[in-house]
Amino acid sequence: MKYGIILVGETIADQIAAAKLADRRGFYSVWTTEFFHQHGFVRLGAVAAATQNVKVGTAIAYAFMRTPMLAASAAMDVDEISNGRVILGLGSGTRSMNEKWYSMPFDRAPAPRMRDAIGLIRAAIEAQGGGGLRYESESYNVTIPQFARPQAPRPEIPIYLAAVNSGMIKAAADVADGLIGHPIYTRKYITDEVLPRLEGSSCELTPYVMCSVSDDEAKARREVRSQIAFYYTTRLYHSVLDVHGWRSIGEEVAQAFRKMDFKAMSEAVPDELVDAIAIAGRPDEVRDQLKQWDGIADHVLFYPPTVGVAPARAVENMTAIIETFGS
Repeated sequence: MKYGIILVGETIADQIAAAKLADRRGFYSVWTTEFFHQHGFVRLGAVAAATQNVKVGTAIAYAFMRTPMLAASAAMDVDEISNGRVILGLGSGTRSMNEKWYSMPFDRAPAPRMRDAIGLIRAAIEAQGGGGLRYESESYNVTIPQFARPQAPRPEIPIYLAAVNSGMIKAAADVADGLIGHPIYTRKYITDEVLPRLEGSSCELTPYVMCSVSDDEAKARREVRSQIAFYYTTRLYHSVLDVHGWRSIGEEVAQAFRKMDFKAMSEAVPDELVDAIAIAGRPDEVRDQLKQWDGIADHVLFYPPTVGVAPARAVENMTAIIETFGS
């Protein structure tokens, strides 16, 4: 199994330090995230410049908050910085994130639009060898006769797509090199809903695996429980719970969130849901718990919880994960 780490921490320096450690300890990949106050590609460039061998990816960069050409050029720039180590991970974000955080329209069905965006990004990357770029689709039309990038380290860059619902999962199977599994994926959701839709494709399933490493097992489980509760404030993700017949859990979390009762939010997440999503405990315990993903995924992205976790503890946990699973 290949190991990746989602880079967290209060500062970019924290993330660079963790990426360098993961590089030294033989991790396969390190990944930056994006939020309304941080830029995934800027952080990716910093991490790429500081590492030597580890793959560097975005998990995720928002596809619709920028044009596909900007995503393509950013990926190509960092691929040059890293000498061909980039994995471009894209996601649509929710309607609220697009409209409220970035003041961007979300007026078209996201899965078909994502297919078009990835088509344009691939066309731009392929055009690095010269001959110009021309791309026409329902969503995007680009003509650049003089497009070329002769200094490119390679002719292709892998593109991974984050997906929760069936339409986006199918889009990943059809047009992406990998599917980034959302942090709220349960193993049952993967086996029942995701893997059947990837069957017959070459798309690699790369799920987030929430992880907290601590000698204090109760503390570790509290940390992942709070993170799970945070995600289930978004009703879009309740479809994952439906596979288990657990819709009421999501409703209880959402109700507590409306009252801003964060304690009740966490308490609404039962042990069964924690165990279905996350690994938590001592180093030997999390190594053993990860075996439950054998046969489900060949590449996992360890995700240190940050919701309700002090920044110093998030960095401590990230370091502990790398030390626990590194070579």
